[in-house]
Amino acid sequence: MLRPVLSQLKPYVAGKGFGEISRKYGIAQESIVKLGSNENPYGPSPRVAEALACISPERYPEPEELIAGIAAYTGFPEEMIIIGAGMDGVMDTLTRLFLEKGDQTFIPTPTFSYYEILTITAGATPFLSPRGPQFEITTDMPPDTKMAFFCSPNNPTGNLTSEEEVRALLESTNGIVFLDEAYVEFADKSLIRLVEQYDNLIVGRTLSKAFGLAGMRLGYGVAPRWIADQYRRAAPPFYGISCATVAAGAAALADLPFMRQSVEKIISERQRLQKEIKAHPSQANFLYLETEQDSREFVEKFLARGIIIRDCRSFWGAGEHHARVTVGTPSENDRFLSAFREICK
Repeated sequence: MLRPVLSQLKPYVAGKGFGEISRKYGIAQESIVKLGSNENPYGPSPRVAEALACISPERYPEPEELIAGIAAYTGFPEEMIIIGAGMDGVMDTLTRLFLEKGDQTFIPTPTFSYYEILTITAGATPFLSPRGPQFEITTDMPPDTKMAFFCSPNNPTGNLTSEEEVRALLESTNGIVFLDEAYVEFADKSLIRLVEQYDNLIVGRTLSKAFGLAGMRLGYGVAPRWIADQYRRAAPPFYGISCATVAAGAAALADLPFMRQSVEKIISERQRLQKEIKAHPSQANFLYLETEQDSREFVEKFLARGIIIRDCRSFWGAGEHHARVTVGTPSENDRFLSAFREICK
């Protein structure tokens, strides 16, 4: 029999893809602009393709070079590095370490819905805490919180959580705090060094965004040694990743100038879009905007024009008047702006 907690789950809602929009609207896939999934339109370093051409798919992955690359990039020792199949893979293993039936997690909303899914799957209860007017989080969380999840820059709102807020949160609980920095390369500041000061803090990262490896599913984290040691005991064989993922990740980390050039272009375009569409300030590679009309109708008008953006109704607490737009290339953004002017005139 299925576990009763499964009845509480709502499936994760991903951004729409090229094939779905092509079939629904009869638009050629090559004519579609995809700005709904926070992907990097510039892709990964050319070194990734070279590395993938040399893999031996009949062999199991050997992640040592990848872990060494992550350690060098973050400035933390390899013993504190944890990896998994995307950020969700890292969090899945962590929740298996800490959460069980009767526990409670703290989740400021709106935010990435997978935190709630992991909580419920573990048999725990999510405490969904609405963010303030500027999307700030409250540090007044229930005293029996076992884990807290928050994202900075936050998805979908794009704002950073201040160091003062994070320290207050850490010092108010004996639970584990997971700080999701998936979009931090696009931001002004990272709080990853706080792991050195707090033994209940884990900072998660990914190579899906700035490094352009969304399709390879590679996430990682920096954790106190006592947590990292237990993580390696509970993680799936080979951390659930493939030899292709290992090769791609190591190659991308070996070409930081390419990643940083992509980030600079995205930030420049983010500023251009922000200025015209008057979205909320963002430190990520996307913008969060309020819509006068129902967000479902607003987004549908873009989809019918072959431009994929994200309706935020699936984010708990976002309401029915918000949409999220990924920053694309200049030409993709021009397509979006042209449609925006037409739809919002």
